[in-house]
Amino acid sequence: MKKSSRGFSLIELLIVVAIILIIAAIAIPDLLKSRQAANQASAVGSLRTTNTSEVAYSTTYTTGFSVDLQSLDGAAGAAATNVSAGLIDSILGSGIKSNYNFIYTSNPAAPGAAACVAAPVALGAATAPAAGVTYATYELSANPLGCASGNYYFTDMSGVIRMNNTAAASPSDSPLAG
Repeated sequence: MKKSSRGFSLIELLIVVAIILIIAAIAIPDLLKSRQAANQASAVGSLRTTNTSEVAYSTTYTTGFSVDLQSLDGAAGAAATNVSAGLIDSILGSGIKSNYNFIYTSNPAAPGAAACVAAPVALGAATAPAAGVTYATYELSANPLGCASGNYYFTDMSGVIRMNNTAAASPSDSPLAG
């Protein structure tokens, strides 16, 4: 009587599953590091896009820099205005992109002085610039969301992107290399 040897034995299947689990245990940490690096690169790219958009906004409209991120955003197919310029995408305009929270602050010029008065603008509906007010400066921070780890970034009207590894970046942090 000859035994049929069709298929795999239970031991052979368990060995294959164990090998697959070992390979997955090695690959998953690298995958997470790659994802974090991609999110950080996206945050830096978004800051560069915003800096470029601010230059375009300030040369197109007579109110200096934009009041908020929504002013740089624009409705699809709508004509560009100073409250809906269409210079950045709607995802960045919402303030959250690639697991980073973008915090934008614009500062109107003080009347009759070169100094600026801090007037943070909260996210929400696009805010129309007040009549006759020129927004002389802006600041933009990119902070990792929730339990996501990553670097903190900062930029302002100088166009220099700054980075901090442990806390929210500020104008005193070192510039990003490259």
